Parts: sequence; structure tokens; C-alpha cells
Amino acid sequence: MASFLIRRTLQLLLVLWGGATILFVLFFVISGNPAERMASGGGSRNPPASVVKNLEVRFGLDKSKPEQYKDYFSGVLTGDFKESFRTREPVLDIAKAKAPTSFRLAFWAVIIEATVGIGGGMLSARRRNSIGDYVTTIGAVVASAIPVFVLAYLIKQVTGVYAFQHDWPQWARFPTRGLGSDQWFLGVIPRGDTWKALVQPAFVLASVSTAILARITRTSMLETMRLDHVRTARAKGLNEKKVMRRHVLRNAMIPVITVLGIDFGTMVGAAVLTETVFNLGGLGSQIVAAAKDRDIYVVLGLTLIVTFVYGVASLLVDLSYAYFNPRVRLGDD
Repeated sequence: MASFLIRRTLQLLLVLWGGATILFVLFFVISGNPAERMASGGGSRNPPASVVKNLEVRFGLDKSKPEQYKDYFSGVLTGDFKESFRTREPVLDIAKAKAPTSFRLAFWAVIIEATVGIGGGMLSARRRNSIGDYVTTIGAVVASAIPVFVLAYLIKQVTGVYAFQHDWPQWARFPTRGLGSDQWFLGVIPRGDTWKALVQPAFVLASVSTAILARITRTSMLETMRLDHVRTARAKGLNEKKVMRRHVLRNAMIPVITVLGIDFGTMVGAAVLTETVFNLGGLGSQIVAAAKDRDIYVVLGLTLIVTFVYGVASLLVDLSYAYFNPRVRLGDD
């Protein structure tokens, strides 16, 4: 176990180094002079040479590429991601302001995905070819086919705009912008009316992933139910609930847990459409806004943070394998 953890941690560090190096090459080598792109962010195709020169000196872009890479990477190691060209705000402060929203949204989206997706997949597998199986399968296909931004606008119009216009009951009316009171317990549990602003974007963000997870759960459980040790457990007289819990569910969880972990890492930085529709202002929408403004250091810093979250989520998924399937030995080669 210890050797596996050390090995995977080293792999995570290599991934982060590789990601940082690729981003540096893309923004500082292949794309030309970053100072010119930053100076032309307002739309001027030919920014004044004096402005470009000042930016080069300020951000160390007048140095050679190896020296720039050394400064850039040493800053990454110490948590110094430079500052925004637009607002003069340190990138780390921007991340601290935007990351909580993305983490909370991704956390509750994964909770919804796990609850509905695994539950629906289990029901579908246990009652194969039943009405419930057909409903779950058809619902998963429909949910996968609806674009996220379409579902977001639909839910926003019905439970937000339409509900307020037609004086629906208070419990059925949901905010259409922001997170309301934005009060939290332990950082992720909404307090007051915050849950009403959270439930819509979390449901939208989880919709497609939930449909996919339900189908994966169903397939994995059906394959596990045909294994010899499951038939042996039934032959010994073990009741069906214990068979499903001890021998089927835990053995079928590895692909399911893998999907959940990857989805969390993806949702933190890729919930751009959901954040935009509901005006939440998380990491994803901030990265897009910074890219439009040519705010290079914001894009670089936030992208590296998202990469780190994705890598940590992947590490936690690997560590969970031994719990859900005892046949997995993390320390073995």
C-alpha cells in the first residue's frame, strides 16, 4: 500500500510537471510573444512598442526562453502564479475566490450522480427486462442526448422565470442567478436558502454523467452476477440482499468509482456552460473569460489548479479499489 501511494504520488507530480511544461510551450514558445497578445487584448492589432516593452520587463518576458521557463516553474513550485494582466490581482487570490463555487457544485453534482446513477443502474440490473429496466434505459439515453445548455435554460425558465411569473408555491420557485445567501456549513453543506440556488446547476451538471453512470452500473452488475462466486453464494442459501451487497455490488464498483472520480475532476473545471447560465462564476467560466481577454497568467494558473484536482481525484479513485474489491492489491506489481 505504501509503495503504491508513493509511486502514484510521483506519477501525479510528473503529470503536473508535464502539464505545466506543455502550457508553457503553448503560451510562451509556439504562440509568439505573450506581451504582444496581452497588450492587444483591448482589440488593437498593433499595440505601442513601449507598452509591449513594459510588459516584457514587468513579467520577465525579456529574458531567454530557458530563463523564462525556470522562473515560471519556480513560481509554480512556490505557489506564485503571477498576477492578472487585467485586474492586477494575484492569480492565487482569483483561484481562492472562484474555486469554492466550482468545488461545491462538482461535489453535489457527483452526489446526485452517485445516488441516482448507481441506484438506477442497480434497479435496472436486478430487474432486467422489466418496466423499470426499460424506463431507466430510455431515460438514460434521453438524458445523454439533451445538450447541457439546453437543459439548463429549460430548467431555469420553468422553475425560475415561469414559476415566479405564475406565483407558484414558495418551495417550487428557484433563483435564476448566483447562489443566493451563499451560506455554508463545513464548506459544502448549504445553509438557509442557498440549497435552492444550488440544486438546479448541480442537477444540470450531473444530468449527462448520471445517465452514463446508470448504464455502466447496470452493465457491470449484470457481468458480475454471472460470475461463479455469485452462483456459489446463491447455491449455499445466502439471501438475495446479501448476495447483491457482498458479492455483486462491491465487485461491480470499480468501473463505477472510476467514472465518479474522473467526473469530479472534470466537473471542477469544465462546468463552463452551467456556471454561465446560472451566473455562478467558478473556475471554468473564469478560465474562458481570461482566455477571451488574453489574460495569460490567469489561464495558466487556473488550468494548473484544475489539473492538480484531476490528478488527486484519480489518485483517490485508485486507493478506493482495494476497499471495493479485496482482490485488488495496491502494493503488488
